[in-house]
Amino acid sequence: MNGRRLRAVAAVVGLAGVLAGCGIRTTEVPTDYGAAPSRVPCVMSGSTIASQSGSGVPVEVFLVCASQLVNVDRTVQLPTDKATTDRVRIAQALLDELAKAPSDEEKQAGFATDVRGGTGASGPRKGDPADALRLSTPPENLSTFALAQIVCTLADNASSDDGTVVMGGPGNSPLRRYECTPKVRSRPGTEAPPVQTVE
Repeated sequence: MNGRRLRAVAAVVGLAGVLAGCGIRTTEVPTDYGAAPSRVPCVMSGSTIASQSGSGVPVEVFLVCASQLVNVDRTVQLPTDKATTDRVRIAQALLDELAKAPSDEEKQAGFATDVRGGTGASGPRKGDPADALRLSTPPENLSTFALAQIVCTLADNASSDDGTVVMGGPGNSPLRRYECTPKVRSRPGTEAPPVQTVE
């Protein structure tokens, strides 16, 4: 075997070794979100972000990317229903925004959402704290990712600065104060939002 062939064989063996070492890491994110993310996950170009902006109220929503929660700038149109407060209208707009499928650019960057459509928001019932939100789907029935997305998105856009949101299900289901912590944002699949029962 001449020297050129030896070098070619050595190159093939070396390449095979490199490829064998490139294993796929496990992920906590559900894997039914379509095409693989781009080489630089969770980052969109400035032109892409600018193209998504428009008329409306600027908000931030938390999407799932690389097994973490990452905030994304969006704009929402608030309904003009006079029967609800601004706070409830904003909460409903945020829930609807979370339930939207990510744009093609967001998908390419690795963004996904686990929030399903159809979740409604209403204000406090008689006897509830003034800042309470009632969801049509009980929070305890949501997936861990969806609960983390909703808690962090609502807490981030609330008027309070403590990173919490008071939520409950419909009817007389118990209210709880949920907190969006750095651990929840970094590991939403395994780190549930801390809760406190609201009397």
